[in-house]
Amino acid sequence: MRVPRTFAFVDLSGFTNYTAAFGDDAAGRLLSAFRSLTREIASERGVRIAKWLGDGCMIVSVEQEACIAFALELEHRSAEVCAPLQLRVGLATGHALLFEGDDYIGSAVNMAARLCDSAGPHEVLLPTMQLERLPQGVEATGQHDIELRGFPGPINVVELSGRPVLAASNDTGELWTRTPFNV
Repeated sequence: MRVPRTFAFVDLSGFTNYTAAFGDDAAGRLLSAFRSLTREIASERGVRIAKWLGDGCMIVSVEQEACIAFALELEHRSAEVCAPLQLRVGLATGHALLFEGDDYIGSAVNMAARLCDSAGPHEVLLPTMQLERLPQGVEATGQHDIELRGFPGPINVVELSGRPVLAASNDTGELWTRTPFNV
């Protein structure tokens, strides 16, 4: 089954060197803090952690805006929690094959992974042609074309930055004050 999704690959840049310098226990504590923060922001933004990838993860979202907001919020909040390591993120939107009910296969998945590999510290990259709508508080800055392994020709990308505004979504709290619930 093919489904439209936005994918994000997130990586803590420098994790291997950090582990070598500070040891496994310190690396484990930092990774635990990163994963806890990732879970919290994923819940706030309505995206799903598809899988953990050592010092990174793969995110899946039905809405591109939610995935962008997640990525930028994680990038901002991880600067303190994961210091001295820096986050890098690649995003891509497109149709993917939902494989065996819990995994995704397709060009958008591969592109997000390759963009993450190409991103520098604190960079959140997205193909220019895939940009749909930016969340409030987010800006897109045109970058140069990037050659991605496995993709023919250069890909024009934008770097996303800013602080996404957390808008109330799916808040049903006020429903309990209405009839028939307020008897």
